[in-house]
Parts: sequence; structure tokens; C-alpha cells
Amino acid sequence: MQTKIILGVVAAIAVYLFFSAFVTVNSGHVGVVRTLGAVNPVPLPEGFSFKMPFVDSVEEVDIRLKKADDEATAASRDLQVVSTRVAVQYSLIASVVPTTYQRIGRRSVVEDALIRPAIQESVKAITAQYTAEELVTRRAEVKAKIQEALETFIDDTLQQKDAVGALNLDNVAITDFEFSAEFNRAIEEKVKAEQEALKAENEKVRRVTQAEAAAEERKLAADAEAYQIEQESIARAEAIRREAEALRDNPSLIELRIAEKWDGRLPTFTGGEAIPLLNVDSIRGGD
Repeated sequence: MQTKIILGVVAAIAVYLFFSAFVTVNSGHVGVVRTLGAVNPVPLPEGFSFKMPFVDSVEEVDIRLKKADDEATAASRDLQVVSTRVAVQYSLIASVVPTTYQRIGRRSVVEDALIRPAIQESVKAITAQYTAEELVTRRAEVKAKIQEALETFIDDTLQQKDAVGALNLDNVAITDFEFSAEFNRAIEEKVKAEQEALKAENEKVRRVTQAEAAAEERKLAADAEAYQIEQESIARAEAIRREAEALRDNPSLIELRIAEKWDGRLPTFTGGEAIPLLNVDSIRGGD
């Protein structure tokens, strides 16, 4: 009976040793092997691997793309307080994971001790180079400079830790700019003033346009009236010229005109003398 118990214990230990000699690393991870506490510089790839029971321990580290974000408050060049939230997409480099683990720590430590301080320092340095308005209007340029400052900060830190190339920055995004209440109120007042000035200018242009149109309309009317008067004067002068020529070339027409103007009444004289006859030649001026 005692022998069976001993054999059972030995078998159990053997089974445990057998299965503890194997390790499975999940997809998107690498294994960091620690042999009696010392970190093995060669990572275990994803999938099935062997390890030494009781001697080796394996810790999985996620190397997939991940986002880390943080908010930094800094003063702009025009001394406006600006809160900027920056999101960083990064991934750990598999071949350097054991060194990263040894020099810095787990992935959460990498974010807290490396990436977030880099965001804080970079945002403060770049924000001070721009006015609050420029941070908005030149957003793409600001983002590029923050990313450049981030990469420099991280590279310098990794070099100091002898973990160069530990991670890769895939993208840096400015997700939000938040200004002080006083600055927001000043912007609103500025926009309102610009809108009112634009409205006044448009009203001025409208009135000037209407006045110019009315003046042009009056000018056209005056020109038309002057032209009509001129044409009528020319027509009358031409008619008078033609009538004068006709009278000069046709004496009998003069007599006709005189007859047309005579009202049919003879002159009345007192006394006994005879009624004089109408002397046409005297009326024509002795022609």
C-alpha cells in the first residue's frame, strides 16, 4: 500500500514536470524567459515552446499596436493656458522586448514611465512656440512638431536605458485643445465683432450700389431727354430751313401763307372814304 502511494506521488511529480516543461505563447505576444530571476535576452515566439521546470518562468508581453494618451497643460506664446490631449499609437519591437522588460518593465510601466512623460514634455515645449490661435489654425504643423519632439524624447531615454529601438511610434494625434474660459469668451467677442463689421460693410456696399444705380438711372434719363430735345430742335430747324427755301423759290406760297393767316375780316375805317383793297405786294415787303 505504501509502495503504491509512493509510486503515485512519483508519477504525479513526473506528470507535473512533463507538462511544466512546455509553454504556449498567445498570438500577438512574445515570452520573456526568466531563469532563476535573470532575463534571457532571446524572446519566446508565439506558439508552443520548451522551458526548464522550476527554473524558468515565462511572462507574456503584448507587442500589438496600442494607444496611450495623456493630457498636458501648458502656456502658449501669448500666455494663454492650453490643455492638450495627445494620443500615441505605438507597438513594442519583439526582438527588444526582453531588454525592455529588464531595463524599464512591463508594458504598463513603459506607458507610465516613458510615453506619458514624453507627451507632457513635448506638448509643453511645442505649445510655448505658438499663440493660442496658431495652435488651432496651424494644427498639422503643431502635430508634426509634437511627434518629432516625442520621438526625440523617447529615443534619448531608451538610449540612456540601453534599450534602443524598444518601441515604434506609428501615429501621434492631437485629439483636443481646451482653452481657458477667458480666452474662449475673447474669441467669441472677436468673432461677433468681425461679423458685425462685415454686416456693416455689406450694408454700406449695398447702399452705395443703390445710390450709384439711382444716379446712373437719372443720368440716363437726363441724357435721353437731352437727346430728344436736341433731335426735336434739329427737326424744327430743318423744317424752318425747308420752309424758308420753299417760300423763297415759290412766291405764290407766300400769298397762300398770308391767306391762311387772314381771319376773313376787312379793316374798319371811319369817314367817308372808300375801303382800301388789300395790297399783297406791301405785305410781301415790296418784292
